[in-house]
Amino acid sequence: MAKLKKDEPRRKDGAWDPLKDSSTDRRSAAGVPQTPQSMSPSYRLAYADDDFLCREELRPVRLQLELLKAEMILAEHGIKSTVVLFGGARIPAPGQAPWAARNETQRKNLEGASAYYEEARKFANLCALHGEKHDHQEYVVVTGGGPGVMEAGNRGAVEAGAPTVGFNVVLPHEQAPNPYVTPELSLNFHYFAIRKMHLMMRAKAIAIFPGGFGTMDEMFEALTLIQTGRMEKIPFILFGKDFWHRIVNWQALADFGTIAPEDLDLINFVETADEAWKIIGDYYEH
Repeated sequence: MAKLKKDEPRRKDGAWDPLKDSSTDRRSAAGVPQTPQSMSPSYRLAYADDDFLCREELRPVRLQLELLKAEMILAEHGIKSTVVLFGGARIPAPGQAPWAARNETQRKNLEGASAYYEEARKFANLCALHGEKHDHQEYVVVTGGGPGVMEAGNRGAVEAGAPTVGFNVVLPHEQAPNPYVTPELSLNFHYFAIRKMHLMMRAKAIAIFPGGFGTMDEMFEALTLIQTGRMEKIPFILFGKDFWHRIVNWQALADFGTIAPEDLDLINFVETADEAWKIIGDYYEH
C-alpha cells in the first residue's frame, strides 16, 4: 500500500476528508473582486455573515452554537468535573472600597462581607490543590467570570497553579471577565439559559456565597434540579448560615408544606473553606 503524502486531506482527528474546509472558502470569498454583486449582503457565505446569524429566525441556531462552543472548549482542555462558585459581584476584596454601596449601611455590610471574598479564595485554592492530584481535570473551579466572589474563586484557583473557568454573560452594563480567569477558558454567553446549563453540566459540587438576585436565581435552580431528581445529588454548600437564614426562611417552607422536610437536608451550611472542602472530600474521597 502506498504511503500517504503529507498534503493529503486529513482532519485533525486523522479522518480522511476530501472536501475543502470552510475556513479556506471563507478566505477565498473575502478576496474576490469588489463588485456590486460581491458586495451585496446576499452574496456573503451564510456561516460568515454576522447580520444573518443575528436574525430573529436564527435563534435556535445561536442556542446550539453557544451550547456547542463551550462544550468543545471544555472537552478539548480535558475538564471532567467542576466545583461551581456562586456569589455576589458587589462583595469587595478585603481593604477595597465597596463600589456598589449606596449608603452607609450598605457600605458597612459590604465591607464586612469581604470576609466571604477571602473564604471563597481559600476554598477555590483547596479545590485546585486537590484537583492537581487529577491533573487538573477534576474539581476545576468555575465561576460566572465577573467581580466580587467570582473573582475570588478564580483568583484562589490561579494562585494554586490551576486552570479556572469563567462563564461571563453580556449585560446592559459592561462586565469584563476578571483577570484571574484562564484566558483559554474565558467564555462569553448571550443566553442565560445556556450559561446555566454549562454551569451545571460538569458540577461535582456547588458552593454559594452571599449575593443578590443572580446568586439566588442560580441557587434555587440548582436546588430544584437536585430536589426533582433531574440532577445527581451533589454537595450543595451555602457559606454564611446567618445570612441565608435571614434572607430565606427555609424552615417556613417545610412547615407550610411547599417543600418536604427532608429537602432541607440537601443544604449544607458552613462558615469556612475548610468546612466546605471537608463536605466534598467526605462525599467523594472517603
